Amino acid sequence: MARAKRPAPEILDPQMLLGAYAQGYFPMAEARTDKDVFWLNPDRRGIIPLDGFHLPKRLARRMRSSDWRMTVDTAFARVIQACAEADRQGGKTWINPLIERSYAQLHALGHAHSVEVWDGEVLIGGLYGVSLGAAFFGESMFSLTTDASKVALVHLVARMRAGGFKLLDTQFITDHLTQFGAVEVGRAAYQDLLREAVDGDADFYVLGGAGAAVLAGTVLQLTTQTS
Repeated sequence: MARAKRPAPEILDPQMLLGAYAQGYFPMAEARTDKDVFWLNPDRRGIIPLDGFHLPKRLARRMRSSDWRMTVDTAFARVIQACAEADRQGGKTWINPLIERSYAQLHALGHAHSVEVWDGEVLIGGLYGVSLGAAFFGESMFSLTTDASKVALVHLVARMRAGGFKLLDTQFITDHLTQFGAVEVGRAAYQDLLREAVDGDADFYVLGGAGAAVLAGTVLQLTTQTS
């Protein structure tokens, strides 16, 4: 007798999702059209040590002369949708509608955040992730203009340092991230970092809440002051 297939959920339970992050797991979809997710807990984990963050000189020069504005949590749905579009290769992305709905719920509960980069009134880059205790789990980023996602990352790090965060989890390592000091750690070492961070307290809004805008040059100053 064939086993009945479990119907895909309409949304991932927020407490279950946060509990998974606290144990080192995170969800992904096989494709944009997939209705469910699978769970990952990699043997090797990417992190950016906040005290070892490296700001490339070329990017610092770009930020110093830029009039881009940065905000947080003003366009979460647009950011996650743009990340899905940017990640798509051959029609595939790991961000499906179930993930979009589930993280929108986490955002409404104050556990998922977006960082937006604006050129005038145009959204040109950003990132989103999950915060839990003093940990931030970066999920995805996008850039419609050269360096926009990198500037969003610099803003995130400045905000995390100022707010007392202890762990910036990037999940995997890419060339895009290694230039900022990202490293890989084993599962046991990651679990130690994770437990300490999840049990800690941090304030994502210490540099201003949703809608508070800062210029790229101001974020650069904040980053160099806390280096």
